[in-house]
Amino acid sequence: MRFHPTHRHQAGQKSILVKDVVVRYGDVTALDGVSLDVEQGERVAVVGPNGSGKSTLFKVIAGVIQPQRGGVTLFGSAPRQHICVAYVPQRSLVDWSFPVNVQDVVMMGRVGRLGLLRWPTRRDQEMVRDCLEMVDATDLARRQIGELSGGQQQRVFIARALAQQAEVVLLDEPMTGLDVAAQKGILAILDKLRELRVTVLLSTHDLNQAAECFDRVLLLNKSVFAYGDAARVLSSAHLAAAYGDQLRLVDSGNGVLAFSDTSCSGGEDAHADHS
Repeated sequence: MRFHPTHRHQAGQKSILVKDVVVRYGDVTALDGVSLDVEQGERVAVVGPNGSGKSTLFKVIAGVIQPQRGGVTLFGSAPRQHICVAYVPQRSLVDWSFPVNVQDVVMMGRVGRLGLLRWPTRRDQEMVRDCLEMVDATDLARRQIGELSGGQQQRVFIARALAQQAEVVLLDEPMTGLDVAAQKGILAILDKLRELRVTVLLSTHDLNQAAECFDRVLLLNKSVFAYGDAARVLSSAHLAAAYGDQLRLVDSGNGVLAFSDTSCSGGEDAHADHS
C-alpha cells in the first residue's frame, strides 16, 4: 500500500480539537458546549442514544456544517482548509441506485487532488488499486456499488477515504445492519488504519464493541457526559445519565449490564460494567 499523507501540519497540534461547539436547528439544540481532543492515530468510539448529536458532531468536524458557537481544528487548521478529513455517512443516507461501479467510487476520493477538470493519471489508478487491495475489495472493482452487501459497501467507502489520503476518517454507524463477520472485517481494516496513523472516529450503538475495540469512548447526548477510558466512561452512572429511560440496567452478578433500547443493529447492545 503506497499510502503516505502529503499534508503539512502545525507541529504539536491535536489531530482533532473541538472547543465548546454549539449547534442548533431552529429551536432544537443538537450540540451544547461539546469539547474533545483526539491524538493522531487514535481510535475513538462515539456512543449515545438516537438523536444525541453524533451525526451532527461528525458534520461539524468535517466542515459540512458550521456551529453557532465554538469551533473545530484539524492539526491546527479549520476543517475547510483540509482535504485530509473523510466523512462516511450512514448507509441509509446514500443513494445506492446511482449507476457507478466500485472503482469509480474509490476514484472519487482523488477529486480533491485532481480537480474537477483533470483526468486520472497512472498514479491515481495505482492508488485506487492499492486502496481496494487494502480493504480486500479488489475483486469488486467492476461491480455496481448498489449490488454489494452492506459490509462490502462500507469497505469501498473506506477505500475512497484512503484514496483521498485522509488522515482523519469519520464513520457514522458503519456497523449498523452488518453481521458479525462483516463487522470483524471493518475492525480489521481499522487496525490497518492505525498502522498508518490515521485518526478514526466511529459512532456505534454497540457499547461492548466500543469498550473492547477503541482507545477512548465519547459518551454524547447533545453534551459530553464522559470522555476517556471505556471502563470509566461506560459506568452505570454515566450510562443512566446519558440514556435516561432509553437504557435498562440489570445486575448480572458479575457486574451491571446496560441494554440500550436505541440500537439499530438488529439486537440489543450490552456493556458489562465491572466497577
